Amino acid sequence: MKASESTIQIRVDAKTKREVRKTLDELGPDMSSTVKLFLHNVIATQSIPLDLKTVNGFTLAQEKALIADAEEAKKSAKGYTNLDELFSDLDI
Repeated sequence: MKASESTIQIRVDAKTKREVRKTLDELGPDMSSTVKLFLHNVIATQSIPLDLKTVNGFTLAQEKALIADAEEAKKSAKGYTNLDELFSDLDI
């Protein structure tokens, strides 16, 4: 190690490490190079350079906006007591 280099240690569960190593073996870079690449991208983008998504496939901001839109729609939505009322509004 060069005098100007520093060490970072991280802890991950064995399954995650095994799966990451398997994926990286297929892609080419080693674990250390991949972590260095990630860190350089944090500096270059001044952000976390990942496409972070919720389990629903949206970014957190998108999901919050969708939830807010749904809540607003609930507040302003017209309710119906029977199908005839609904069909009348739909001109069916």
